[in-house]
Amino acid sequence: YDECILNLIDTPGHVDFTYEVSRALAAVEGAVLLVDGTQGIQAQTLSNLVLAQKQGLKIIGAINKIDVEIHDLDKKRKELADLLKTNEEEIVLLSAKTGENVEVLLKKIVTEIPSPEIKKEDSFRALVFDSHYDDYKGVIAYLRVVEGEIIKGQKIHFVINQAKGDVLDLGYFAPHLQSKEILKSGEIGWIATGLKDLNLVKVGD
Repeated sequence: YDECILNLIDTPGHVDFTYEVSRALAAVEGAVLLVDGTQGIQAQTLSNLVLAQKQGLKIIGAINKIDVEIHDLDKKRKELADLLKTNEEEIVLLSAKTGENVEVLLKKIVTEIPSPEIKKEDSFRALVFDSHYDDYKGVIAYLRVVEGEIIKGQKIHFVINQAKGDVLDLGYFAPHLQSKEILKSGEIGWIATGLKDLNLVKVGD
């Protein structure tokens, strides 16, 4: 597993961010449905699951916080397994706090979720799934590179608002913003656009 590169996105859990979640799910090949063991399956869990299923994603079930006493853990594991139409043994029980079984989950991600399709066409095309504003670099667009590649200094064009910007910087998440020289097809990363209006960069563009 040492040679694997994982592109991970943390989707919003709140039900009000349905569109943002759907765009994040459109940028990946699979999803971990992570349930808080002390809370169980929530309403937003079900709505986000439907979005992931509509995208045709490979879904891995997991229950977190097993470091605390959960009296009905077996019941919750069965409920999640039934929801995903899988065996209870396929549901990973883990603790993000202690690290217990985190490696088990990572191995399932590597072995069960397919690698992204690589498209090396000449034209650069990417899906924006989030953004934020930086006082020095302007709008930072979070994106999945679908086709081609992009390097610092190139110009980019956003379709929805017909906005044009310069790639001032780019890179990936580690989880902080880590600069690199190039983003290629299949990768998830960020681009500093230099644009001064956050409204110019739309999620879903």
